[in-house]
Amino acid sequence: MTVSKSRKPIVAGNWKMNKTVADATDLVNAIKRDLAGCKEVDVVLCPPFTALKAVSDLITETHIDLGAQNMHWEKNGAFTGEVSAEMIRELYCHYVILGHSERRAYFGETDEIVNKKTKAALEANLTPIVCVGETLDERESGRMTEVVQTQVRGSLKGLSARDLAESVIAYEPVWAIGTGKTASSEQAQEVHALIRKVIEDMADEAVAQSVRIQYGGSVKPGNAAELFGMPDIDGGLIGGAALEARSFIEIVRAAI
Repeated sequence: MTVSKSRKPIVAGNWKMNKTVADATDLVNAIKRDLAGCKEVDVVLCPPFTALKAVSDLITETHIDLGAQNMHWEKNGAFTGEVSAEMIRELYCHYVILGHSERRAYFGETDEIVNKKTKAALEANLTPIVCVGETLDERESGRMTEVVQTQVRGSLKGLSARDLAESVIAYEPVWAIGTGKTASSEQAQEVHALIRKVIEDMADEAVAQSVRIQYGGSVKPGNAAELFGMPDIDGGLIGGAALEARSFIEIVRAAI
């Protein structure tokens, strides 16, 4: 890291709809060999629901944490195909990704929905990784600031200062997810600083300085160190590069 920060970096691998249980086992075993004892970075693996139990069993007695990719805001009920916070917590999940751009784009999730999920996660002692970010059209039309501010405020509405401080925010420019395009470190830093200012307005400076804000958008071993070296970037939410052990390990090492 090129900048001294008091916030502990967090690097989470979002596997999306990839990896069978057998594939997940192979990947986790490879990651464990290098990162089982990593204490300098909070390392989180977020496999699909079907592999949560297998991954949970494999990372027991390591410093690697488990995360889910989504959850419903209700505790139970007639919600076919959904899972609750209690269900994923039972598998020793500590984190859950909420409001990912793919959930917003493909499944119609709104800030209101993300807000309900965030509150449910915190109530269940899960750390939410709340995703925000603008599309290419929104950036090119000069609406990036408006869009990101609206998403942060809407997704985190009504949270106490303590809950805000215990949440993680992931800034993921939609135009840089899975496209090979990456925001420059300066572009990413600008938005991270904006998000931190919004949190300060919602709570206070102390809370804003304690919240960890990840960057997500085609992070690779070659650009991770520069991105993570920015003063307001506290790690990454990693997609494609998290599906291969060596690249994910190198990205985690870049956050130390």
